[in-house]
Amino acid sequence: MHLGGYDLKGLYSLEEYYARNLAAYYEALTIGPSHNYYEGRAKADITKWVEYFCDGVADSFESVRRRAQEAAGDGARDHSNALRRLDPRQRKALELFRDSDVITSRHLETLFGISQRASRNLLSAWVQDGFVVVTDSAKKTRKYGLGAGFIILLQ
Repeated sequence: MHLGGYDLKGLYSLEEYYARNLAAYYEALTIGPSHNYYEGRAKADITKWVEYFCDGVADSFESVRRRAQEAAGDGARDHSNALRRLDPRQRKALELFRDSDVITSRHLETLFGISQRASRNLLSAWVQDGFVVVTDSAKKTRKYGLGAGFIILLQ
């Protein structure tokens, strides 16, 4: 089925269905009295197996549909466009805003292992990009908040 394009990119697994219905799995595999291909197995009726397999595919696809609906119902939103606008350092720094509404240059020094000057330069560039905004402009204790366009990423 995968080669024919009937897949959901790894979102479903028939093995889970088989494990939940193990007795039915073995019953569906039983297609005749002989295990020998030349003694009748070549002409065996595989209807039970095909039905079981199709039920498994339907069950797996239904599970994916259910999970997608649950995710949509939980208020999950696709923020991929906003995430694509961030560089790798910004993505990593976003985690700092999960713990606190504001950060300082010292937070970035610690997070990235960079100098104080490099941290200040980075924050200055981020202010220009709109990723962060200055919330306290004091020279030595300057604080930064997340830019309005990126707050949705924390939800």
